[in-house]
Amino acid sequence: MRQNLLYSGKFGLERETLRTDTHGKLAQTPHPFGEDSHITRDFCENQLELITPVCHSIAEALESLQQLHSRAEQTLSAMGEKIWIYSNPPHFESEQDIPIARFGGEQSFKQNYREALEKRYGKRLMLFSGVHFNFSFPEPLLQAWHTGTESFSDFKNALYLRLYRQLFRHSWLLVLLTAASPFYDRSLDGDGLHGAVLGEYASLRNSRRGYWNQFIPVLEHDSLQHFAESIQNYTTKGLLFSVSELYLPIRLKPRGENTLEALVQGGVDHIELRMFDLNPLCPLGVCETDLRFAHLLMLYLLRLEDTPLTSAQQEQAVHDHQNAACCHPESRLLHKAEEILQNMSVCFAEEEEILSVIRYEQQKLTGKRLWEQVRREAFYL
Repeated sequence: MRQNLLYSGKFGLERETLRTDTHGKLAQTPHPFGEDSHITRDFCENQLELITPVCHSIAEALESLQQLHSRAEQTLSAMGEKIWIYSNPPHFESEQDIPIARFGGEQSFKQNYREALEKRYGKRLMLFSGVHFNFSFPEPLLQAWHTGTESFSDFKNALYLRLYRQLFRHSWLLVLLTAASPFYDRSLDGDGLHGAVLGEYASLRNSRRGYWNQFIPVLEHDSLQHFAESIQNYTTKGLLFSVSELYLPIRLKPRGENTLEALVQGGVDHIELRMFDLNPLCPLGVCETDLRFAHLLMLYLLRLEDTPLTSAQQEQAVHDHQNAACCHPESRLLHKAEEILQNMSVCFAEEEEILSVIRYEQQKLTGKRLWEQVRREAFYL
C-alpha cells in the first residue's frame, strides 16, 4: 500500500500565456474572463494564467488544463485573438503595449502591487511566461513516514524543508532538461528594435536576464519559523514587497493565500516548481513526461543525505540554475546531470514504466552532448 501511495499525491498546474491579436501583437483588450479564479491574469492585462484545481494525478491535472485551455481558446477565437505558445513574448513597440492588470475595489491592492513591480523591474521582465508545477504528498503517506516523537505538523514542515533544500540545489537539472526558448524578439532589448535573435540562452526567463530579484536572497532553512523570518527580514528592509516577490525557482506554499502568516500558522501545504518553459511542441505548453520526471526527481532527492544549505551553496545554486539556461551549458552540469539520471535508474530499477521516463530525459542529454561535440569540431575547422 505504501508503494502505491509513494507515486500518488496532489498535483496542480499554473500556465501563463499571452493573448495576441490576429497580427501576432500583444492584445490590448481588457481581460475577457471576469473574476474566474481558474482563468485569471498575471502581471499584465493581456497575460492569461490558467490555474487547475487540485488534482490526484498528473494526467488529471493535464486534463483539467486542457479544459481550461479549450474554454480560453473558444472565447478568444470569438474576439479574433489567440494564445501565444512561447515563453518569450512576441514583438512589441514599447512598454506602452504592456498594460498592467487592472483591479478595482477590494482588489485594487493587486494593481498597486504590480505598479510597484513596474518601478522596480520595468514591464519587459514580466512578459516571460511559463508553467508552475505544484505538488504535495498524500496525507496517508506522510502519516506512515511519521514515526518520531515530534508532532505531525513539525514533521511535515521539516520534510518539505528537506525537499526544498534538495530541489533548490538541483533546480538547474529541470532547466537543463526543459529549456525551450532559444529565440526572442529584439524588442525585449529596447524600444524600436526588431527581428528574431538566436541568443546564448535556451531559456531566457531562467537565465541571468530572466525573472530574478535584484539580489540573491539567502534564507534560513533549519525550521519553518526561521525560513519565514528570513524572508520577512527582506520585506522589512524594503528589498521585497512581499513573499510573492521572492523570485526563486522553488517555493513552499501554504493552503489558501500565499502569506508568511499563513505559512507559519498553517504549515506547508505544497511545494511549487516554477522553472518550466512553455514547450511549443506540446499543445498545452507542457510535456506529461517532463512532469512525471519532476515528480520522480522529488522522490529521489528525498533519499539523499540531508545537509544544511549554506549561504555559499544557495548562491551557487542560483548560478547553476542560470548557467543551465544557456544553449551551451557547462560540461560540469552535463556530467552531473548524466550521473543523477544514472543514479535514478538504479534507484527505480524495478519499475519499467519509471525507467522509460528517465530514458526519455537521458536522450535529451545525449542530444546535448552530440551538439557540444559538433560545436567543438566546427570551432577547430
